Amino acid sequence: MPVATATRRFLASPLVDLLVGPHGIDRYLELIRPNLTLREARAEVVGVRRQTDRSVTLTLRPNQAWGGFSAGQFVPVGVEIDGVRRTRTYSPAGSQHGRDGAIELTVTSHADGVVSNHLRSQIAPGSILHLGPARGAFVLPAARPGKLVLISGGSGVTPVLSMVRTLCDEGHAGEITFVHYSRTSADALYRAEVEALAAAHPNLCCAFVATREGGGHVSAGAIAALAGDLDEAHAAVCGPPALIDAVRAIWDAVGAADRVLAETFTPPVPAPAGATATGTLRFLRSDQQAAIGAGTLLEQAEAAGLSPVFGCRMGICHTCTCRKSAGSVRNVLTGQTSAEEDEDIQLCISVPAGDVALEL
Repeated sequence: MPVATATRRFLASPLVDLLVGPHGIDRYLELIRPNLTLREARAEVVGVRRQTDRSVTLTLRPNQAWGGFSAGQFVPVGVEIDGVRRTRTYSPAGSQHGRDGAIELTVTSHADGVVSNHLRSQIAPGSILHLGPARGAFVLPAARPGKLVLISGGSGVTPVLSMVRTLCDEGHAGEITFVHYSRTSADALYRAEVEALAAAHPNLCCAFVATREGGGHVSAGAIAALAGDLDEAHAAVCGPPALIDAVRAIWDAVGAADRVLAETFTPPVPAPAGATATGTLRFLRSDQQAAIGAGTLLEQAEAAGLSPVFGCRMGICHTCTCRKSAGSVRNVLTGQTSAEEDEDIQLCISVPAGDVALEL
C-alpha cells in the first residue's frame, strides 16, 4: 500500500478523530491548507474565464475527498458569502475523464442570483469552494448508443457538453449530433470548443442556432437535416420545458419516446388545483408561523424571513428536503397530495394543501 494512502486512512480513522477532539481532523488540516481535508470535498479554483457578458467559467481542482461525477450529473457547490455558506447546484461541462479529476463549471448570472453573481464577480484563482456528491439520473446509458442526438438550450449546454466531451475522450465511434439553441450568437457558450471537437472527430456533427437572429426553433425537419433518420437515434436534451416538450414530440412521432433522456433547469410553476389553500404554516424550530400564501413552501418560508437550505429549486437535488411533522401538502410535479405525518418533503416542489407544520 502506498505510504500516502496509508497515511490518509490513518488520519481518517475514528481513533484520530477521538484523539484530536470534538472538531475532527478536517478542522485542523484546513488550518494548514483550506482544501487539505479528508472527509469534506473541496476544490481550489485554478482558472477563471468569461465566455459571455453574463457568465463565468471556473476550472476547479478537487481534493482527494471528491468522488468524481458522470457526464450529465449535477454537483452541489458551496461558497462562503458574508460569513454564510450558500449552496447551489451546477452541472460540470467537462469530460468525466478530465485530467487530474478537474471540474469545469460555467455559471450564468441572474439579476437576483446571490450565488451566481458572487461567483461571476468575486471568485478568483485560489478561492476554495465546497463540493457535495454528484447526483442526478441525466446520464448516458453505460452501453453507449450507436446514434446520439444531443440537444441543449441556454445554460442547459453544460451537462450535454459534458456528454460530448466524455464520448470523445472514450473514442466513441457512433454518430453524434450536437445542437445548441441560444437567444443570440453572443449567448452561445462553448461554440469554439465544440467546433474544434467536431473538426477533430468526423463522427461528430454540430450546429448552433440563435433563435432571435433568424434561427428556427427545434423541429423534426431541422433535426433530421443534421442527424438523418431518427428511427434508431437516442436523444438527450437539457433546457427549458418548451424545448424538452418539442424534442419528446419529435421522438414520439417516430415511436421512440422511450429513447429520450431529458432534464430541465427551469423551476416548476405550481399548477392550479382548485382554490388556494387556507390555513397556517408553522415553522417549529424557528417558533414562527405565517398564513398560507402563494408559491411553494420554500418560497413561503423565505417570505416569512427564514433561510432554508436549497440547491436547484426544481426538485432535482433534494437539498431542500425537510421533515413535515403534520399537515397536508401537494407535489406540484405529480399533483399528488399527502397528509402523512413525520415525512420528508422537498420544499421547492411542495405547496400547502391546508395547515402544515415543518421542522424548520
